[in-house]
Amino acid sequence: MLASLLIPLLFSAPAAYAALNVTGSTCTVTPLPSTGTTDPDDTPQILQAFTQCGKNGKIILAEGLFHIGQIMRTTEFSNVDIEIHGTLKWSSDIQYWLRSSISVTYAGRSTAWLLGGTDIRLRGFGKALFDGNGQLWYDQNRNQGNQNGRPISLTLWNARNVLVDGITWRQSQFWHTFVAHSENVTMTNLDMNSTSNSQWSTVNTDGVDTWNSKDVVIANWTVTCGDVSRKTPPTIFSFWSSFLFPYPLNTNPHPQDCISMKGNSTNISVSNVSCHESGCACIGSLGSQASQPDYVENVSFNNISCTHSSNAAWIKTYSGTGRVRNITFANFQLDNVNQPVYITPCIYTGQGCDTSRLPIEDVRWVNITGTSRYNVAGGIHCSASNPCKNLTMENVNIKPMSGGTTKWLCSNIQNQASSGIPCTESCPANWPQQLSGNR
Repeated sequence: MLASLLIPLLFSAPAAYAALNVTGSTCTVTPLPSTGTTDPDDTPQILQAFTQCGKNGKIILAEGLFHIGQIMRTTEFSNVDIEIHGTLKWSSDIQYWLRSSISVTYAGRSTAWLLGGTDIRLRGFGKALFDGNGQLWYDQNRNQGNQNGRPISLTLWNARNVLVDGITWRQSQFWHTFVAHSENVTMTNLDMNSTSNSQWSTVNTDGVDTWNSKDVVIANWTVTCGDVSRKTPPTIFSFWSSFLFPYPLNTNPHPQDCISMKGNSTNISVSNVSCHESGCACIGSLGSQASQPDYVENVSFNNISCTHSSNAAWIKTYSGTGRVRNITFANFQLDNVNQPVYITPCIYTGQGCDTSRLPIEDVRWVNITGTSRYNVAGGIHCSASNPCKNLTMENVNIKPMSGGTTKWLCSNIQNQASSGIPCTESCPANWPQQLSGNR
């Protein structure tokens, strides 16, 4: 048996080859050299390594630039260590990705890399970089919403006992990560930043969304979702706007979430996360399909910072079915957050605000301090037919950036007087998620 096998993979450029070196159960991949004006495609040799050493083995992607020109469906890993020491850069062929990205079922979403199996350790050692070529996506999308086929960078799918650690993302195509139908997942020491440098917003470059998953640990993240409009204020206003609005104006009606729990996410721990230009810590959206109940239970957010964000510690549902229960938002630091605390049973649609069948109960906000952009620190509208139960606040101190009195809008909260929520007036049905000024 050969101790080492060198497999050259020949591509379109005659002199371009890549090497997959196999030693025992370890596959080491080095990137193709670039030649001329056409980028090579390293995907075939990477997929071959995943196939050959993906069970009871180790895959090492060496230092250098790997060009990813094809989807990666790798769902049969078993007891594998994957080390990434270089950069993975996804190609600029937008039409290919729109045609070929892999469906993940949820809301028509799809992904560039579908990763699954059991006992998987994916490590980047602080050196791995995932470059999604995102600016091309932001510009061609032109603030037009999610766009079917626009790929999530990395999806954990039917994955069990997984560690993802030490990876940096820049300019993600869409959501950075998605955890679906998975359990016992730990994701630590991740750095994500997707920021548009043109007039077009990034639009939904969430840090992570979980769905139909349980026992997930998220810790030590820094996430910038670029959730601000790049539109320049009108000329007559431009001088004063630099003083009144130190950040670009936010006109995105569906802002991206830093960390979000979608339907049927249970036993989730999120800690030590810094969120910038995002929706920060979110439950939802849930209940969009009345025939498919969505349950989110036992979720803890702890030690979270929210900077220039649309919201901070909030829950958004449609008027469908399911339940939100046992949610803790603790030890939050806020800086310039549009509307920090928010609950709605009729997100985006404004329909069924007081007839929702999706109860929200046992929600705690503890040690939440900092500034709101306007004078409303919270808007909580629970369904009249299904009032929120056991909502409590302790040591919550949110002040408007411009000073003055803080308002808390509340409706249909059971035992509101003893909740600790400093309600000042009622919250109308279909109260907006983002405000455009003081109320």
